[in-house]
Amino acid sequence: MNYDPNNPLIVQGDRTVLVEVDNPRYAEARDAIAPFAELEKSPEHIHTYRITPLSLWNAAAAGIQAQEMAATLQKYSKFSVPSNLLADLHELVSRYGRVRLERNGTDKDNGPAGLKLICHDIPLLEELARQPKVKCYLGPKLDRTSYQVDGAYRGVLKQALVAVGYPAEDLAGYTEGAPMVVSLREQTLGGLPFQLRDYQRDSSAVFHAGGDVRGGSGVVVLPCGAGKTIVGIAAIALVGRNTLILSTGITAVKQWRREILDKTTLQSDEVKEYTGENKEIGPVTIATYQILSHRNDKNEDFPHFDIFDKRDWGLIIYDEVHLLPAPVFRITAQIQARRRLGLTATLVREDGREGDVFSLIGPKKFDVPWRDLESKGWIAEASCTEVRVALPDKVRMEYAVAELRHKHRIASENPAKEDVVGFLLNRYPDKQTLIIGQYLSQLRSLSIRFKIPLITGATPNCDREDLYHAFRAGTVTQLILSRVGNFAIDLPDASVLIQVSGSFGSRQEEAQRLGRILRPKSAGDIAHFYSVVSRDTREQDFAHHRQLFLTEQGYSYRIADGAEMGADYTSRIDGELITNVRQDYDSMEWDSEEGLVDDLI
Repeated sequence: MNYDPNNPLIVQGDRTVLVEVDNPRYAEARDAIAPFAELEKSPEHIHTYRITPLSLWNAAAAGIQAQEMAATLQKYSKFSVPSNLLADLHELVSRYGRVRLERNGTDKDNGPAGLKLICHDIPLLEELARQPKVKCYLGPKLDRTSYQVDGAYRGVLKQALVAVGYPAEDLAGYTEGAPMVVSLREQTLGGLPFQLRDYQRDSSAVFHAGGDVRGGSGVVVLPCGAGKTIVGIAAIALVGRNTLILSTGITAVKQWRREILDKTTLQSDEVKEYTGENKEIGPVTIATYQILSHRNDKNEDFPHFDIFDKRDWGLIIYDEVHLLPAPVFRITAQIQARRRLGLTATLVREDGREGDVFSLIGPKKFDVPWRDLESKGWIAEASCTEVRVALPDKVRMEYAVAELRHKHRIASENPAKEDVVGFLLNRYPDKQTLIIGQYLSQLRSLSIRFKIPLITGATPNCDREDLYHAFRAGTVTQLILSRVGNFAIDLPDASVLIQVSGSFGSRQEEAQRLGRILRPKSAGDIAHFYSVVSRDTREQDFAHHRQLFLTEQGYSYRIADGAEMGADYTSRIDGELITNVRQDYDSMEWDSEEGLVDDLI
């Protein structure tokens, strides 16, 4: 094959791929490798991707062949692709599906009588059977190519096989679950026509797979604003069985319920909420991760886990699956006989448990690049800007001598950011604007100075809903949100978001926050995302890491100087801020409702 020195890729034997950002074929090559490579670093001119076993297995599960991946690398590479990398790529991809889980007979009354692990590569099967992480979950040997497996070990065995490098294809099927009469409406309750978008229809169909054992478990990855809730609703209609939906908070629960009643034939008494406020079980039940993870003492068991056994569920939907807390992973390992659908904007997990999502929820089944949906008008075009603000002199000295664990918060609460916020509010006086941040003292100061309503985890749900409704109606045009604004709020007209602080280097949070303003605008307006960071601090370093996922999706950040936006707080600063930071740091003045997220990141 003839290689073109004008191509943008340099493929290296250690499975890293360097991509020239300034190359005319950059965007084309980036989109081509994104399904099977992960972005690691994104400095100005050269981006670094890495090909990992998990990225390859997710691609293989989505139907991409090793030959296609190799051809993509060869097509865009400047130089000859190292032969060892091509060999590794084919070897790793071939591992997916070499081991299978299937039913081992059927009990007419109780469904699967058991499972069996099958591998026709007999030496490999014997090797796996001797792996300490695997052998404890295997029962008697059935024949030369299979071992008996207790159904209770289905999840943990899949985790163990991923850990040793041979992910199992799970073809053991699922319990049917209690039937439920449900279909999609052609017209919403409000009288508007309703039909699935092509990618919503395709993603739900790929998940369901016509009811075949190759469907029924997996993750659908779509950007915020693209209608992941609608994908879940379409899956409910396809499966037609009792469904348990797990989501991030009460606001998300209420949004799910509104959408289900608005777009399906299910009636109000068939869709129940199971939260800290209301614990009811119905054919469709929507619960929060918080209530499932709640226990009075860390030595006790989780009292609300019995919800998984209170009804014969045919489908479990994990909303924002990238935030799935560790206790719910544990129970998910025990309910592998239920169909499982994960919905997320990003498979990135800051705790590194992407492998557990793969093995316990299922592999990535459907993914659409954000820019593709933007080009078709399904999500808004977005402009991203990082505004760098200097620390005032007194704060800069305090930052310089502070302990490492204090530095991020001192930089995050840089008071000079307030002037930038004021400048941006004046720039977009007629736009629906959200201000979002990490620290309550900072957000309260902004709320008081600019007379903008503040919503935190302590805000009563009725007050939140009133403010969200006022924002949607246009009677309130500016809101300040704590991290409750990261997830599942339906504010379709928001077109400007100002991020004043965040959770360290969280890529998932950056993606979620941009997603808050990606709903298509009625006038076709561009969405504006501003991230205000303190220059020459750890916050700036974290900001760079936060932007990785969105860079991979095709977004770039323009760098702006806060000094040009009137950010000059020097004459108004005293020592009070630093005192408050040091006093508040250990208590981490974050919302109690958001403790779940704190544990994850």
